[in-house]
Amino acid sequence: MRYHLLGRSGLRVSELCLGTMTFGEEWGWGAAPAESRRIFDAFADAGGNFIDTANRYTEGSSERLVGEFVRAAGRERFVVATKYSLRTGPAGQILDGGNSRHNLMQSLDGSLQRLGLDHIDLLWLHAWDGLTPVAEVMRALDDVVRAGKVRYIGISDTPAWVVSQANTLAELRGWTPFVALQVEYSLIQRTPERDLLPMAAALGLALTPWAPLAGGALTGKYLQGETGRVPAHSTRRNDRATAIVREVVAVADELGCPPAQAALRWTMQRGQTSIPIVGARTAEQLLSSLGATELTLSAEHIARLDAVSQIELGFPHDFLRGDVVMDVLFGGLRGQLNG
Repeated sequence: MRYHLLGRSGLRVSELCLGTMTFGEEWGWGAAPAESRRIFDAFADAGGNFIDTANRYTEGSSERLVGEFVRAAGRERFVVATKYSLRTGPAGQILDGGNSRHNLMQSLDGSLQRLGLDHIDLLWLHAWDGLTPVAEVMRALDDVVRAGKVRYIGISDTPAWVVSQANTLAELRGWTPFVALQVEYSLIQRTPERDLLPMAAALGLALTPWAPLAGGALTGKYLQGETGRVPAHSTRRNDRATAIVREVVAVADELGCPPAQAALRWTMQRGQTSIPIVGARTAEQLLSSLGATELTLSAEHIARLDAVSQIELGFPHDFLRGDVVMDVLFGGLRGQLNG
């Protein structure tokens, strides 16, 4: 296992992050506590130190199990990340959920209690609610950092323009900035390349892709007629996705590795810090995924996977790359200009 600095911070995290949405059986498809412990131990034994959970995962069981395992293994060894924004109580409570200062404070206190820890290493804003002022969010997050309850902050599932505005505001006012961005990103889901990934690179945010295996579709199991959580009508199993999976399987066969490892490695070799979040329902599944850390995709393999999964960037990106625009912007000399 190798390690990265998390964005523009000094925080050292493993090149894979353990996703723990599967810790607990409340949602009907997770792992029992004993198996969750086996998954955690396999990750830790491999050198993994970056653990991702959330206040709502398996109705709070994920946080409780993560806290128990971290305390038993040694708190100082791990970077524990959790999230706020989603409601934790039953539907119908107007103050439960969202990005507000009010919900942040009550959610954070609940997470600390469930985890049994005195601080969170990385607190994610889980999803943008579209209502709370950006200034309120950033000031409230800065307050919990200054209070010692949180060390670093990140943001998930939020438009690029909001993240840019938030970090610009934090920089101007001397508040704590986001150091990492969490988005769905995989060979099947590449739309974040339009704005979110370039923004992360420009602002120095570490990228932490969730669903890097597209819910298991990129393991190739649906090509073999296996069943799973992804329904047949999902875009993760349509004709485009199937073509992508077939190419992943072909590349994996050439490398002599499982398809999941090839798909994971693709997300790790994107030219910027990218730390995929890997979940598992068994220790064996996790151990297989960990093999991606020992794999390297050649330029030819990456080109093939890029080609089969390519998307249109759309306006203005494709427009600005057009020959006519390049000519009028650079006098036909773009190829002779470094940068």
